[in-house]
Amino acid sequence: MGRLRLAGLVAVAAAATSGMQIAAMPSAMAAPCPDAEVIFARGTTEMPGLGPTGDAFVEALRPQLGDKTLGVYAVDYPATTAFSTAVQGIADARARILANAANCPDTKMVLGGFSQGAAVMGFVTSSAVPDGVSPAEVPAPMPPEIADHVAAVALFGKPSPRFMRVLNDPPVVVGPYYASKAIDLCVDNDLVCDPKGSSFAVHNQYREFGLVTQAATFVAQKLQADWAAEEATDGSPDEATPAPRTPPTATPSPLSAPVGATPPVQQIASTPAPVGTGPLPGPAVPPPPTAPLA
Repeated sequence: MGRLRLAGLVAVAAAATSGMQIAAMPSAMAAPCPDAEVIFARGTTEMPGLGPTGDAFVEALRPQLGDKTLGVYAVDYPATTAFSTAVQGIADARARILANAANCPDTKMVLGGFSQGAAVMGFVTSSAVPDGVSPAEVPAPMPPEIADHVAAVALFGKPSPRFMRVLNDPPVVVGPYYASKAIDLCVDNDLVCDPKGSSFAVHNQYREFGLVTQAATFVAQKLQADWAAEEATDGSPDEATPAPRTPPTATPSPLSAPVGATPPVQQIASTPAPVGTGPLPGPAVPPPPTAPLA
């Protein structure tokens, strides 16, 4: 998907994240197959690793898991303003998720991303390729049953439909098999994710506004619920065979429409919708600011 129309996205996000260059590499797994693993995609121009937001998220999550082991995987992609970086991230995250499901089926995965990384992870959960996009240009959607291995999805500063519309791209939404376990957070007035936002400065303040902690608590609750459900069914002699998966029938809509926002933070509703990525005809122009930038 070298022609994915995310050039404008990564160019604008670069302006917001270029000053955030200090990032720790992901910690090693505590065991070959940990109880849970965070797979996180960093933002544009952040150094290899999880990025500052990803590091803070993992730090906030670990203490909430008790004696459960937590592995960490940083999505391997350049995260630059080049056309191909986003699709490389989509492909790498997808490969890691599928490998974990096959090799460590009891490991509960947590998918996360910041800014361009949030777009990457949103597209990874897609269940379909949108009209007008050649399937040959994008990684194939993951099999529906892979969602059973994913406990939660945590996105920070995901590009809004307004942002993507300026690029003539489809909106980034979490796919229908993952929407009910997703938290999609946006700082109020963030130019990248807030449909009415005009500030780049707040795009770097997810930890400061408490959204990292909020996401970690949400994810910990999802993980604990999954583990509790498994313990309750362990040893059941007549466990029913799961019914075939069918996507929800609710009317799809983008995740970036704020619902019940309370300044200075917005939490985005998780509404099922098939997503994908579109071809890039050429460099896109970043959206003009709607107000003087902070």
